[in-house]
Amino acid sequence: MHENEKQWLTLDLLKATEGYFRAKHIDEPRLSAEVLLSCVLNTDRMDLYLNYNRPVYRDEIERFRSFCRERVNGRPVQYITGEQIFYGYRFAVDERVLIPRPETELMLEHAVERLTDRENVKTGKFSILDIGTGSGCIAVTLAHLLPESTLTAIDLSEGALEVARNNADAHHVGEKIRFLCADAMSSGFTDRVGEKYDMIVSNPPYIPEKEWESLQPEVKDHEPKVALTTSDGYGIYHAITKRAPKLLVSGGILCFELHADGAPKVTDIVRCGGFGDIEVHKDYSGADRVLSCVLTESAAEPL
Repeated sequence: MHENEKQWLTLDLLKATEGYFRAKHIDEPRLSAEVLLSCVLNTDRMDLYLNYNRPVYRDEIERFRSFCRERVNGRPVQYITGEQIFYGYRFAVDERVLIPRPETELMLEHAVERLTDRENVKTGKFSILDIGTGSGCIAVTLAHLLPESTLTAIDLSEGALEVARNNADAHHVGEKIRFLCADAMSSGFTDRVGEKYDMIVSNPPYIPEKEWESLQPEVKDHEPKVALTTSDGYGIYHAITKRAPKLLVSGGILCFELHADGAPKVTDIVRCGGFGDIEVHKDYSGADRVLSCVLTESAAEPL
């Protein structure tokens, strides 16, 4: 984008920026331009087109150019604007947390269906543990969808927990969520959590370390590695499954997001861990993305 004495109008600026991003090989150039400009103008993307001839003023142009430079340098749009929409709710995000993705929305939908469709459910008052809460998008959304429930949201990063707490407060559900800094890989995890739950839900780090360098630069250069990888991609599944019989009530549900190739291995892990009634669900691309299972009565342990 070069200096131009003419007065930019919204639609002209969008078209010019799309072309600029396309020339720089930026993914989704039109969407990136729309999101960044709507943030600068404090409006939504639809209004950019409803008000296509709205002038964009000098101070707005300068801020927009700054955003565009960040985007060309590889910084994700969500970190530039400081927000991401998840399940229709707006969440603050920065480099301390993963950017919420549509696949996690699918996991959340399935978790709610699995929890509420059981024959013995007589109340909507559930106790739910979210392991690896990150931005808090799962816990906060569950607090909206299941307003009678109580939630515990755990992360090993204090920075992530600060983001999650702020999001919970912004959505007026902070009083429903207990936040804890804890590591599910630690042997003292169950004592730290110290409660029984109807469900454990987790979008854990599941990318094997060997795949890290092959990830898109936007991911590996900006998103927190600790929230994405483990040595072989399965360590956290083993750890949570091992601890779950002490944390879940008999008949409690464990629900995971999966690596695209992870379903067979995680199925074996949870089956060996005393879980049955295993279900695997696909994402929009046809990959196995969500696994849920039920703790058998014989496998349940006292806390």
